[in-house]
Amino acid sequence: MFESGGEGVFIRHRASVVLRGQVIGYRGYRLPGRGLLRVTLPTATVTLVLGWAAPLEVHAGPGGGNGPDRWLSMIAGPQTAHVLAGYRGTGHAVEVDFTALGAHRCMGIPLHHLAQTLIHPDEVMGTGWTERTTEQLATAPNWGSRWALLDTIFAIQCVDRPPPPPSAVGAWELLRARHGRVTLSELTENTGLGRRRIQALFRDYVGLPPQTVSRVLRFQRALTTPPGRYRSLAELAAMSGYHDQAHMSRDFRTLSGHTPTQLFRLARTKHPDNTDNAGYLNDFAIP
Repeated sequence: MFESGGEGVFIRHRASVVLRGQVIGYRGYRLPGRGLLRVTLPTATVTLVLGWAAPLEVHAGPGGGNGPDRWLSMIAGPQTAHVLAGYRGTGHAVEVDFTALGAHRCMGIPLHHLAQTLIHPDEVMGTGWTERTTEQLATAPNWGSRWALLDTIFAIQCVDRPPPPPSAVGAWELLRARHGRVTLSELTENTGLGRRRIQALFRDYVGLPPQTVSRVLRFQRALTTPPGRYRSLAELAAMSGYHDQAHMSRDFRTLSGHTPTQLFRLARTKHPDNTDNAGYLNDFAIP
């Protein structure tokens, strides 16, 4: 899908069939550096950013220091806090959104090494990988050529590595299908696995403990429920698995820095690229 407007150009593309279940999709963009900041919300996915123009300046997020961290390219692992970033100059980049299990397979690294952090892709993919890949992306004649290049790169990476064990897939799919409304006890009962085994599987293949993943999925469920399906925030909280509206409000503030009302208003009016191919509202712009 192609989108354009005063804030720049965005292009979305689904990964090839071979990568379904591993790669959620691709996003390409060219953004004029106007000081607009983009909020990326907590998610149990992994995002690879490959840029070749101005660096992305991260103002709030993992490892925040006295000033903005600048990244041409980076890997953002599963997060439990929002990341605030933007371009001072023209940003030109592609983003690859992985499922947690897909990131483990395509990158060949236990996900706890990526959780709640931003790192340079070379630390995972090998020295020189980022420069070689971004050079090919930058010199490609069009976006279609870029998507084909990424399909080829990650198909090779995934094919060369074994898939996650059925136990990890089963536990993750149960938690995801119920949007986080599963306790650790229910996970053990439904999978036949012990608590320690489940915790170890999530550490390696998802990067976050199951209780934390439940919190993120519950937040995303509340965030993406269409307004017409609930009559009040209290009803939305009950539908999403919160104890009450106050519980939901506390989680929203912790995970996003906004109340539910503030976040819904911002997310639905400020940014044309406000949902990803997994159905999760992922990011939006603020003035």
